[in-house]
Amino acid sequence: MIIAGEASGDLHGSGLVRALRQLQPELELFGIGGDCMQQAGVELLFHANQMAFIGFAEVVRHLPFLRRAFSRTLQEAIVRKPDLVILIDYPGFNLRFAQAAKRHGLKVLYYIVPQLWAWGKGRLRKMARCVDAAAVIFQFEEPLFASAG
Repeated sequence: MIIAGEASGDLHGSGLVRALRQLQPELELFGIGGDCMQQAGVELLFHANQMAFIGFAEVVRHLPFLRRAFSRTLQEAIVRKPDLVILIDYPGFNLRFAQAAKRHGLKVLYYIVPQLWAWGKGRLRKMARCVDAAAVIFQFEEPLFASAG
């Protein structure tokens, strides 16, 4: 399972999906992403265009849809039992999804972690509790995340 709720995550996710498919061509992937991930072979439950909102008012206005998308995506994960849930940035949705996935015994990899160092080190401890592994893109992030476990 893979979730990217915005264009940059879709682009990075598609590269990851193509690399994974080279290693394991029969791999089945489903989740949330955009055109790039869909073209790479991900079965989309929701398109990233449906998930990308800017600003507090936009998020509040679309909260009912976001809750339905979260619930349906989690239900698919529970039923399909993926070997791994890969989350790409998109912290408002994905940090909550990581917590729910862990409660259901699913393994979680955060691929391209949200910039916790920029907007809340307190969230680092929360992330350490609900994520099995994190892939970082900045060198300085590695010791920061390692120190949180």
